[in-house]
Amino acid sequence: MTTPTTPTAPTAPTVAELEEQERRLTLPRFTYEDAWRLGTLLVELAREREAPVAIDIRRSGQQLFHAALPGSTPDNDAWIDRKRRVVERYAASSLLVGTRFRAKNTTFEDSSRLDPDTYAAHGGAFPITVTGAGVIGTVVVSGLPQLEDHAMVVEALERFTAPS
Repeated sequence: MTTPTTPTAPTAPTVAELEEQERRLTLPRFTYEDAWRLGTLLVELAREREAPVAIDIRRSGQQLFHAALPGSTPDNDAWIDRKRRVVERYAASSLLVGTRFRAKNTTFEDSSRLDPDTYAAHGGAFPITVTGAGVIGTVVVSGLPQLEDHAMVVEALERFTAPS
């Protein structure tokens, strides 16, 4: 029997650290094939860790990839939608948006004036940003604690952008 590899629980990153992640993880392009590669990379990471997650990748409003792994539920799809809407509205990761509110000693729920049944500034949704085009889509993971959802997306994007 193999033991799943689980990274240690991430610590909450700062606004500056999250902004640096987004700058660093800007892509030269993002095609249908790229969506498939990134999505399957996330599925592989989740399977290695036996993570009960759902994964969603969209470009220009079109869903290009979706997977639900064992243990995930329809609630994960609802969380995906809520976190994705935050990225679409703010052009920043859902964790960064929530962290910016907390840095101002408030919460997204108390200060954004947005319906919490429609928007969730919880970690796990990350903008797909293309050089020269800006934010063109989203990649979202839901099913783990929010810092772990975010960390999984960042890890996958780091591997995706690493030189071959």
